[in-house]
Amino acid sequence: MTLLDSVTSVLKQYTGGSTPNPANATDHFDQVAQTSSPNVIADGLSAMFKSDQTPAFGNMVSSLFSNSNGDQKAGMLNQLISSVGPGTVAQLAGGGMLASLLGGGAKEITPQQAQNISPDVVQQIAAHAEKTDPSIVDKASAFYAQHSTLVKTLGGAALTVALAKVAERQKTA
Repeated sequence: MTLLDSVTSVLKQYTGGSTPNPANATDHFDQVAQTSSPNVIADGLSAMFKSDQTPAFGNMVSSLFSNSNGDQKAGMLNQLISSVGPGTVAQLAGGGMLASLLGGGAKEITPQQAQNISPDVVQQIAAHAEKTDPSIVDKASAFYAQHSTLVKTLGGAALTVALAKVAERQKTA
């Protein structure tokens, strides 16, 4: 059995009404992420972020942020800030620190600065961004598709939703 056959077999578990064991989802997601394009993974993550079976977008982004390294934190923060704008960030609770970091002409948060930002602040910014710019969900999905090991920290239930979307996409391809 080739790797592609193995992944196809795994994805069949996420189609057709059966409920796969979420405990296996982490390993399955790993297999699928290794053989699928980032666009396919991003579609799955977007479905996961939008699902009513998973926590709110802001909560999941906050969780991912707390498990990220400095570069990943800065990357997501800069995406969120570009979505809502630095002025809005300053108005959100806890956003004052971020606004001060962006004052003086700075255009982006550095990985070192991102390490000092609270996941709670990120949750607030992500939740606000989702309401004002729904495309942020797809942007965050594309970003996190590049960091599949990090995504596995969300747990089996969330990954099951993502894998179901990937399986659906593969089925129609």
